[in-house]
Amino acid sequence: MRLFAFPTFSAFTPLINGVFVTLNCNQDLRQPPNIHESTVVSAGRGDRDAQADLYRYYGTAMYNICIRMTGNASDAQDMLQDAFIDAFRHLGQLKQPGAFGGWLRRITINKCIQFSKNHVRWSSLDQDEETPVADQESAWWLNVPLALVQEEIKNLPGGCREVFVLFALEDFGHKEIARDLGVSESTSKSQYQRARKLLRERITKKVHLDG
Repeated sequence: MRLFAFPTFSAFTPLINGVFVTLNCNQDLRQPPNIHESTVVSAGRGDRDAQADLYRYYGTAMYNICIRMTGNASDAQDMLQDAFIDAFRHLGQLKQPGAFGGWLRRITINKCIQFSKNHVRWSSLDQDEETPVADQESAWWLNVPLALVQEEIKNLPGGCREVFVLFALEDFGHKEIARDLGVSESTSKSQYQRARKLLRERITKKVHLDG
């Protein structure tokens, strides 16, 4: 049972159907020029029109985070909805309305982290060990179509996908990831290396076949 009547999700379909809008969503999180702090304040007071405006402006960026973390549209939409419900329920606690984007981002990430803790068998990953990938090898990404990288991140196995997203895209450290996911720091590091290795193998193969 949803507590808020959000605008139909189909409004975002042209932007998010199939692949992500952007690999780095920081630009999506900047306060839109026509979203005033008064809109955030009104939304905190229960104004449904103001809430709809915030959902419309921030929905796509938050969905990008959710689908990267969950790997599928159905769970991503559930996490997105839960994040906005939680944000609107506690919006009165936000002391600086202008910080709404970053605050919502953290709520969304927390929802996805909890989802991952409940759906990934992290104990089975504790013994995984991956050979570290040399830092200079990251240069191979530069000539790869962004959409392909984004799609392959979504297709990573559970465990390494979440760690990769948190470390590479959300600027979490391995110690923070380990604490939030309830795993060892070595597990976080090994799953990140596993993700990098799989991404390179899969993307290189696709580029070779398509080229």
